Amino acid sequence: MHITNIISQYFGKFAKTKFPSFIQKIINNGYVKFLGLNMSEFRNPKFYKSLNDLFTRELAIAREINKDENVFISPTDSFITQCGTLEKDLLLQIKGMEYSVEDMLTYHCAENFKKLNNGSYMNFYLSPKDYHRYHAPIDFEIKRLIHIPGKLYPVNLKYLNKQIDLFVENERVILECINDNKLFYMVFVGALNVGQMVFTFEPKVETNTDIRDIQIYEYEEKSVKKGDCLGYFKMGSTVVMVWEENSVEINNLLNQSVKFGEKIASKK
Repeated sequence: MHITNIISQYFGKFAKTKFPSFIQKIINNGYVKFLGLNMSEFRNPKFYKSLNDLFTRELAIAREINKDENVFISPTDSFITQCGTLEKDLLLQIKGMEYSVEDMLTYHCAENFKKLNNGSYMNFYLSPKDYHRYHAPIDFEIKRLIHIPGKLYPVNLKYLNKQIDLFVENERVILECINDNKLFYMVFVGALNVGQMVFTFEPKVETNTDIRDIQIYEYEEKSVKKGDCLGYFKMGSTVVMVWEENSVEINNLLNQSVKFGEKIASKK
């Protein structure tokens, strides 16, 4: 097991511990103050029984989302570290650092690689202070979930600039999605201190464990609606979206912050 996985497991044990209320209140308030969390859409920090509860907090106030059926919304509150058009099957981890869709998705998705050539992509980085839940960006059918065990390097800007193939080496969960017969992928990338990635529709998925084999779950009928909660990171991490060629026109959001519910792309 890589050292990053071991560190993340120990941190995960601490984060899920429910300390006596007066101690937990100090921990939660300290975390909120240290990171400068905006809690206006959430419950009071003292409500959360563990640091994990605070990390994975639900919205207490319903978020307005763009309901246009031709619009993809941001699945997360995050910072767009890169976006654009693939050059054949190459996309950017960060400016000047390429990797391939094939390496990220693995040979299990090989039958769809040609569809993705010259398609579009967008990287969503969630910092530790962000809302950690991820949502459906549009109505779609989930065809497969692929869990790929791996390392847990940090995914902040410092590491994006120095760790080659970070999104290829890190543990990740891939959703293969169909909307109006068009293909797109959502890739959820684990990171240091992400003790677990949770998917509400598939409780069998267990990340950051001793599992070393790729796990594949296939679905005949698994529909989700735009805005549905798909799950959550237990700490900050990254989501990568990749669309098939000529299926969407993405907004130029490079180096901008986005909120779950805001428009990121339109169907062509």
